[in-house]
Amino acid sequence: MPSYREADVAYRSVEVLGRTLSACFDDRWEVLVVDDGGGDFPPDAWAADERIKLLPMQENRGKGAAVRTGILAATGQARIFTDADLPYHVDLIPVMASYLLEGRYHLVAGDRNLPQSDYPGSPSLARRTLSGVATFFIGTLVTGGFFDTQCGIKGIQGRVAELLFPMLTIDRFAFDIELVYLCLRFNCDVKRLPVRLVEDGTPSTVRPIVDSARSLRDILRIKRNALRGKYSSPALDELVWADYEARLAEQIARPSG
Repeated sequence: MPSYREADVAYRSVEVLGRTLSACFDDRWEVLVVDDGGGDFPPDAWAADERIKLLPMQENRGKGAAVRTGILAATGQARIFTDADLPYHVDLIPVMASYLLEGRYHLVAGDRNLPQSDYPGSPSLARRTLSGVATFFIGTLVTGGFFDTQCGIKGIQGRVAELLFPMLTIDRFAFDIELVYLCLRFNCDVKRLPVRLVEDGTPSTVRPIVDSARSLRDILRIKRNALRGKYSSPALDELVWADYEARLAEQIARPSG
C-alpha cells in the first residue's frame, strides 16, 4: 500500500485489511505500507503486529516507486497492491489471491470497463481528462486493446514479481502501464476482474495537465526502452513457458468426455 502524507487514511485502511485478511487467511498474511517520503508516520507504527510493516522512503519518488519497493519487499506467493484509501471493495482481494495462488494466472487486474464493474456516479472532470488522453495512447501505442491499465488494484504472483518488477523504470502514474505492457510482452496470463468503487469523498489528487503530460512522456519512454532492448529476462521467459507446458500436459492427460 503506497502512502504519501495520508497516514490517517492508511491507519484506517490497515484495520479494514487486517479484518478481511484474517477472516480469509487466518494469520497467513502481511500488509506493507510504503511511506513515499511523506514522513507522517512514527517510526514504531504497527510495531506491535509483526504482520504489518512500515517501509519508509527517504524522499517522494512517486506511486510507482513506492509500489515497486513494497512488492519486492513482500514475501508472499500472491502480492496485491492498492491505494491507501482502498478505493475498491476489499472483498476482491481474497478473490485475486485465490487466482494467483492456484497458479493459473500470473497477473490479476481490476478493470473498470467490464460490464460487471460497479462504478457509481460520474468521475470528476480531472479524472475523465487524464483517463481519456491516457487511454487513447495506451491502446494504440502500448497495450493494444488492454485499456484499463490504471485501475488501482492489481495482484501478481510472487515468483513473477521478483523477475518482472526489477525491470520497471516508471516511478509515477504510468507505472501500471509499464507493468501491464511487460506482462503482455512476456506472454503472462492475465485475468481481469470487475471492481466495485467505494465512494468515500476523498478528493482527487489528479492534476490533469501535469499528469497527462507526464504519463504521455512515460509511455514514450516505455516504447523507447523496448526498442533499445532494456526489457529482457530469460528467467521470466522460461517461467512462463514452463507454466504453459505444464497446463498443456494437464489438458492432454485429462480424460475426454
